[in-house]
Amino acid sequence: MTETQPHVSVRDLRKTYGDFTALDGVSFDIDPGETFALLGPNGAGKSTTIEILEGYRDRTSGTATVLGIDPQHGGLSWKARLGIVLQSSGESGNVTVQEQLSHFAKLYPHSRDVDEVIAAVGLTEKAKTRIKNLSGGQRRRVDVALGVIGRPELLFLDEPTTGFDPEARREFWELIRSLKREGTTILLTTHYLDEAAQLSDRAGVIAGGTLIDIGTIDEIGDADARTPLVRWNDQNGAHEERTHEPAGLVARLYAAAGAEPTGLEVVRPSLEDVYLDLVGAYDNSLKDNS
Repeated sequence: MTETQPHVSVRDLRKTYGDFTALDGVSFDIDPGETFALLGPNGAGKSTTIEILEGYRDRTSGTATVLGIDPQHGGLSWKARLGIVLQSSGESGNVTVQEQLSHFAKLYPHSRDVDEVIAAVGLTEKAKTRIKNLSGGQRRRVDVALGVIGRPELLFLDEPTTGFDPEARREFWELIRSLKREGTTILLTTHYLDEAAQLSDRAGVIAGGTLIDIGTIDEIGDADARTPLVRWNDQNGAHEERTHEPAGLVARLYAAAGAEPTGLEVVRPSLEDVYLDLVGAYDNSLKDNS
C-alpha cells in the first residue's frame, strides 16, 4: 500500500527563548521518499527546527509529527526508525571504524550490513583503523555511516559533507541517491547550494525564523530571479539583458551584427543565485520596516 501521510508535518512551529524568537510560525510537509532541503543563513532557525523534529528540543507552540509521532513524545521504537547525522561528531576515538559500526548495528532491528556501509562511505581501507587516527573528512564519513546503519525510514542530514573533498562529496551524493531509490525520506541542511540542487526534490528557505519560500528546486524563487541573463559586447560597450527567450535574443544580436557578438554569455540562475536573491530581499524588507 502506498503511503499517503507525510513523514514530517509541521504547522505554525514556534520556538522562543525569553524575548528572542528563534522560529516564528514555520509550516511544511515532507512526503515519504522525498528529499527536502532546509536552507538558510547561520542563525536562521534551521538547527532549531531539526532539533525539534529529532526530539532533542521542545517547541514553544505549534504542532509537529515525525513518522506519525509527536517528537516530544517519541520512544525508543520511534527513534530506531530515524537516522541522524549531526553537525559535530560524537564518536569514540579508541575503537576502529568496523568496531564502532558493528556496535551501533546491534542497536537496530533491521540494520544494514556493516561492511557494505563502510564501503558505501568509502572507508573500506580504513575499516581496521582507530577513529582517532582518521582525518577530519574520514571521521565525517563515519558520522554518515552511523546515520544510515540502522536502515532509517527518515534520515536527518545536518551539513553532512563538511570536510569532504570534491571527489568524496560526489561519492556521498551517490550514496544519498541510492538511499532515495530505496525509499528513504531525507531532510537535508547544507550550505552547499549545488548539493541541495543535486539531491533535493524540494527546498524551503528559512531566514530570521520565518519560512520565506518553499517549492521544487526548479520553482523556488520569483520569476525575475529565475529569468536567464544574456551578456554581450559591441562597439557601444558591454550589455546585459534578462529575458525568458535567450535563444531569440541571441539570434537577433547575431542577425544585427552579422556574426556572433563578442563576450556572448547566457547565464541561467542557479539555486544559489535564487537563494541569495531571496535572502537579500528578506534582509532588505527588514531594513525598510525598521
